[in-house]
Amino acid sequence: MKILIVGANGLLGSAAASALRGRHEVIEASRSGQVSVDLTEPDSIQRMFDEVGPVDAVISCTGSVPFKPLAELIDKDFRSGLEDKVLGQVNLVQIGVNHISDGGSFTLTSGVLAREPILTGAAASLANGALESFVMAAAPELPRGIRINAVSPSVLTEATGYHEFFPGFSQIPAETVGRAYVKSVEGIQTGQVLALD
Repeated sequence: MKILIVGANGLLGSAAASALRGRHEVIEASRSGQVSVDLTEPDSIQRMFDEVGPVDAVISCTGSVPFKPLAELIDKDFRSGLEDKVLGQVNLVQIGVNHISDGGSFTLTSGVLAREPILTGAAASLANGALESFVMAAAPELPRGIRINAVSPSVLTEATGYHEFFPGFSQIPAETVGRAYVKSVEGIQTGQVLALD
C-alpha cells in the first residue's frame, strides 16, 4: 500500500512510519518536511495531495490545543484547538476522499482526554471528543468502501515533559501506538476509536 503520514516528524508520526515501513510505501508529510502541509490551510492540503498523487491510506498524527485553567480559557483558545486539531483533520478527510483508493482508509489521532480529564485540559478534551464523534458519524457516509478510525492514546512514555500533568495515567510506549495505526490501516474496522489507556 501507499500510505501518507501527516505529522510524520513527531513521536506518533515516527512510530506509525516505523511500524508500517518495510511492508508498505510510506510518504511522510509535515509542516517542515520535504512534503509540506499545513492542515489549517485547505489549499495546502490540496497541494499536498496533488504532489503525492493517489494513496491507499492516510494517517494524521497532528493537532495542537492550548492547555490553560478553565477560568483562563477564552473563545479564541477554544477556536484555536478546534481549528487546528479538529478541523485540520476533518479537512484532511474531506479533501483526501478524492485522492484515496477504493477500500482505502483514514486514521486520525485524538487522545485520552476525550475520556479522562486533567487540570488545564478542557480545550483538549473538547477537541478530542469532537474528533472521535466525527469519526463515528463519518464512517457510514464515506464512499467506495473507504474506512475511518481514530487512534486515541494516553500520554506517551517518551513524552516525559508531559508526565507530571497526567498523574496516575498509564504511559504508553510509542511503539505500542504504532501498532494501533497498523491495526487501523491493515484491519477492517471503521468508525472505531482505538483507545490505548
